[in-house]
Amino acid sequence: MLFKQFLDDDLGCASYLVGDEHAGVAVVVDPPYHVDPVLAEAERRGVRLVGVLETHTHADHVSGHGRLALEHGVPIRVHRDAGTTFPHEPLEDGTEVEVGDVVLRTIHTPGHRPEHCCFAVIDRSRGDEPWLVLTGDSLFVGDAGRPDLAVEAREGAEGLFHSLRRLVELGDGVEVFPGHVAGSLCGAAMSSKASTTIGFERRFNPALQGELADFLGAAVGPQPPRPPNMERIVELNRGELVGAQPPPGRIDSVREDAIVLDVRPTTAFASGHHPGAVGIPVSGSSFATKAAFVLPERPLVLHATDVDEAVRAARALHAVGLFGIVGWQEGGGSEKLEPVSLEELERLLADDAVELLDVREADERDEGHIPGSRHLPYRTARAAAEAGLLNGRPVVTICESGPRAAIAASVLQAAGVDARPVLDGGIATWHGETSSFRRCGS
Repeated sequence: MLFKQFLDDDLGCASYLVGDEHAGVAVVVDPPYHVDPVLAEAERRGVRLVGVLETHTHADHVSGHGRLALEHGVPIRVHRDAGTTFPHEPLEDGTEVEVGDVVLRTIHTPGHRPEHCCFAVIDRSRGDEPWLVLTGDSLFVGDAGRPDLAVEAREGAEGLFHSLRRLVELGDGVEVFPGHVAGSLCGAAMSSKASTTIGFERRFNPALQGELADFLGAAVGPQPPRPPNMERIVELNRGELVGAQPPPGRIDSVREDAIVLDVRPTTAFASGHHPGAVGIPVSGSSFATKAAFVLPERPLVLHATDVDEAVRAARALHAVGLFGIVGWQEGGGSEKLEPVSLEELERLLADDAVELLDVREADERDEGHIPGSRHLPYRTARAAAEAGLLNGRPVVTICESGPRAAIAASVLQAAGVDARPVLDGGIATWHGETSSFRRCGS
């Protein structure tokens, strides 16, 4: 049996190549938009791709099923409730997909989405019982999928509760390989571990403890932010097949209707950038998701250190449906982003000279914040500035350790706000410093 997991560290997504090396055939489950690593592994193993299986219509990233179908003639299978308009073979509960001696048995597990399916993998050369299950966005390591992206949260949660109990029936020894790991917006408490077992999750995963009322109480509570441009991504994934996008070419000037996304390291951006540019380093975590949250719907010009950095950024942006990239240029410019040290921040606050914006998420702020600070998640900064919700005073942005504060400050600066970020440290450092810095409230 051939089994290979592919992880996208930026999005926290997992894809799988499953097949029979002796028969020379394999399928791809939940393919990434950038399918090159999957194709390279299939070639290395000497197998032919004979199908794509989707656990569901993804809301946080563009699937690679379109590229595999258009560029390589690979047929797609997805549950009939997905509402897809592209050519596909419908799956139902119990549908078995044979790949040589390997069988992927469909388990319809609605909850996260009505069409959601898991795939129990059976290697008939070893026996007739599944030894692993691909759980998509239903069961994660330490968590369960969110129920609020496709239907009303309570309806989704009820479906998910019963779907998870079906998975438990597979047996404690069955290995679990989810569709996401930590870094995704599809669960709040998932682990960074790439796999687990039914038995371990049955014992330690809160989503598998208690009765329906307990599950509903937790599942319909506060959730992570909804994935950015979710509706567009869903439509891309169930509509006309999406092919490959061209790499960004080098350009000489910035169009008037375009926005500049500077993907260089934050220190380089702060030292000098194009006026009105937004700075999000491609080397940082969750680059594509952060970009999708804060960028307006306008043509995009990338400012990068070199072509390799520009291409890397474009690939990540394509994976979240940001296709309107005009081209790239070398970064730099006359505008600067002056950072604020914690010592200077203390003086500015004592003099009431700035407004302090805490740009973390609500659950982080609830654990402790600086009294007098205002809560404004970084992803909402542009909307707040454009709606006139800031009072015109100079602004300092702060997060846990610096990256989101820098993004928020660049977004606000681009919107005409006098904004500076705390880069060297953040709330955690402020809270951990000696007496004069201990101002965190709860």
